[in-house]
Amino acid sequence: MSGQSLAEKIAQAHLSEGPSRPLRAGDMVSLRPRHVLTHDNTAAVLQKFRGLGVPRIHDPHQPVFALDHDIQNHSEENLAKYQRIEAFAAEQGVDFYPAGSGIGHQMMVSRGYVQPGTLCVGSDSHSNMYGALGALGTPIVRTDAAAVWATGEFWWSIPRSVQVVLEGELPEGVSGKDLILSLCALYHRGEVLNAVVEFVGPGVGTLDMDARMSVSNMTTEWGALAGIFPVDEQTVAYMREVAAALEEAGTPRVDRAQLREWSENPLRADEDTVYAATIHLDLCSLEPHVTGPHSVQRARTLSEIAPEQVEVDKAYLVSCVNSRLGDLRAAARVLEGRRVAEGVEFYVAAASADIQSAAETEGLWEIFVQAGARMLPPGCGPCIGLGSGLLEAGEVAISATNRNFRGRMGSREAEAYLASPEVVTASACAGYITGSPQQLQARPPLQRRIVESEGSISVDESTEILEGFPASVEGRALWLDADSLDTDGIYGKDYTYRDLSPEEMADVVMRNYDPAFADLAQEGDIVVAGGNFGTGSSREQAATALVAKGIRMVIAASYSQTYLRNAFNNGFLCVSCPDLVEALRRQDLPAEPTTVLARPLRVDFVKSSIDYDGHRFRFAPLGSVAQSLVVAGGIENKVRQQLGLEGASERKG
Repeated sequence: MSGQSLAEKIAQAHLSEGPSRPLRAGDMVSLRPRHVLTHDNTAAVLQKFRGLGVPRIHDPHQPVFALDHDIQNHSEENLAKYQRIEAFAAEQGVDFYPAGSGIGHQMMVSRGYVQPGTLCVGSDSHSNMYGALGALGTPIVRTDAAAVWATGEFWWSIPRSVQVVLEGELPEGVSGKDLILSLCALYHRGEVLNAVVEFVGPGVGTLDMDARMSVSNMTTEWGALAGIFPVDEQTVAYMREVAAALEEAGTPRVDRAQLREWSENPLRADEDTVYAATIHLDLCSLEPHVTGPHSVQRARTLSEIAPEQVEVDKAYLVSCVNSRLGDLRAAARVLEGRRVAEGVEFYVAAASADIQSAAETEGLWEIFVQAGARMLPPGCGPCIGLGSGLLEAGEVAISATNRNFRGRMGSREAEAYLASPEVVTASACAGYITGSPQQLQARPPLQRRIVESEGSISVDESTEILEGFPASVEGRALWLDADSLDTDGIYGKDYTYRDLSPEEMADVVMRNYDPAFADLAQEGDIVVAGGNFGTGSSREQAATALVAKGIRMVIAASYSQTYLRNAFNNGFLCVSCPDLVEALRRQDLPAEPTTVLARPLRVDFVKSSIDYDGHRFRFAPLGSVAQSLVVAGGIENKVRQQLGLEGASERKG
C-alpha cells in the first residue's frame, strides 16, 4: 500500500470510527473535528438540533458561532434571530462573535481556532480557507453540523488527493487571486472535482499567508473539497502572531510547545504517496486574470480583456477571499492620489473589525474614503446578495469576491467579473476593466501540465456486515448515460418547495431528465449513472424522491459531495464504480437523455464488487459508518440511537 496524503493523515488523527488499517481514498469514516463553524445559519442548525431531542451540545468548546452574512439587515425578524443565536451560545457556553466582528472564516484563522494539522469544518462552502494554515478545512451541511453539536462527530468519505507543484515566484502585480483564477481557468474539466488539493514545491514559500488564504478559499470554486498548503516558516510566523495577539487579549489558544512542534516536526504527506493527479505550474508564467461573467471557468488574461474597455458600474473589495490587510494595502497603493470614476460605485469592507482597525491605523481607510469608496461593515454583504450595493439589471461589476454566478450579487440581468484587489481598484478608478501598465503586459499562454495516475480500486479484504445491512443486493440496472446529472433533473424546482407525499414525489422523480423514468422504474431497481451525479443545489428531495420511488441504490462514476451527504444522511445507499460506468458506455447503449433498461446486476458488499454481464467491478468498501447510516435510516436516527434518545427507528437495508 502506498503512503498517506496530508489529508489522509489529518483525517487519521481525528478518526473516531473507521477501518483499523491506514485510511485511504474512498473510506467512509466518522471524524471528530477540532471545531465546527456556523454563521447566520446557526438558527437553521439549531432547529435541526432541537429536532433531535438533544438538550446539551456534546462539547461546547467545539462549535464557533459567527454572525456575518446578513449583518446589514436590521429588521426585527433578523435581529430577533441574532438574539436567539446569542442566547443559545450563552446557554451552552459556545464562543460567539456578534455581527460586526468579522467574517466567520477570518475569525477562525485569526482567533486561533484553526491550527496546523487539525481538522476544522463549517456549514459554509468556503471552509476550505483553513487549508492555508496546513489544516484540513472542508464544508459540511446543516444536518451534519447538528450531528457534530450532538455527538462531536460527523461522517466523511475520504476523497482522492491531487498534488499541485508550484515553481518560481509570482511576478510583480500578480497576486494569489490570479493564481487560483488561473488554475480554475486551465483545469476546468473535473481534474480536482471533489478532491483534496495539496500545494507543494519551491513556489509555495514565496506566497504570503494572505495569498495562501485566497487560494485555499477558492479551491471551492475550482471544485475541490479542500485545499491544503504545507506548514513552513511563514505558517509558523503567522501562528506566532496569532498567539501573541490572543495572549494580549487574554484568550490564549496557542502555546509555545505547539509553535515549536509545528516548526520542528510539521506534518507532511508520505514520500511514497500516490496522487490521483499531479499538476505543475510555474508562478513566473502567470499574469493577472479576469473571469466571467457568470462563471469562474470563463477566464481571460487582463491583457486580453483590457483593450475592450468593458465599462463597469460597480466594483467590490469585500468577502472572505480578498479583504485582509494585505489586500487593502495593495488596493490602497493603486488608489492613492486618485478617485473612483464618476458613475462607478466602489464598495469596500474589511474581513474583520480587527483588520479594519489596523487599516484605519495605517491610514488605508482614509485613502478609500477620500477616493470616494463606499465603506461597509466587516461581513459578507453584497458577495452573497445581501445589504447595500447590490447589482441592478443591466449593470456590470468587477469584484474581488469568490463567486460571480448569475444573480448571486443582485439581479440575474447583471454581469459580474472576478479579479484581484489591484485590478478591481484600477478598474473602479478608470471606469472600465483595466490594470497598471505592468499588469497589462502579455505573456505566453499557459500550458496544461498534468499527469493523471491510472489504476482501478484494489480490494484485498472482506468487509464485515452489520446486522440489518444486506450482504448483497440484486436488481435491474437503469442506465442513465449522463455526467453531472443535476438535482433539478432528479427533482425539479417546481416541486422542491411543495409538501408532496411520497407517492407524489415518486411520480415526478427524474421528470426533468426523462419524463418516462417514473413509468419504467420499478421497486428494487438500481440506478447507474455517470460522473458528478447530483450536482447543483443542496435539495434533499433529490435523494428522498428516489427512495420514494423504490430505487434500491445508485451506482455512479462519482458524486457531488453534497448529494452524497444528503443521500447517506437520509439512509439512501450510493457507491462509486467508474469502471462499471465505462463498461456500460462501451456497450453502445442509447446516450440521449433517457433511461435505458440494462442487464441485471449484483452488488456484493462483503467483497466490495459488482457483477454485471459476466464481469466483476470493484468499489471502495462500505464499512460500519456507511452501513450504520443506512440501517438507521439516516443520520438523525443514528444520532438518536447513539445517544439513547426516544424516537429512533430502524430501516432495514
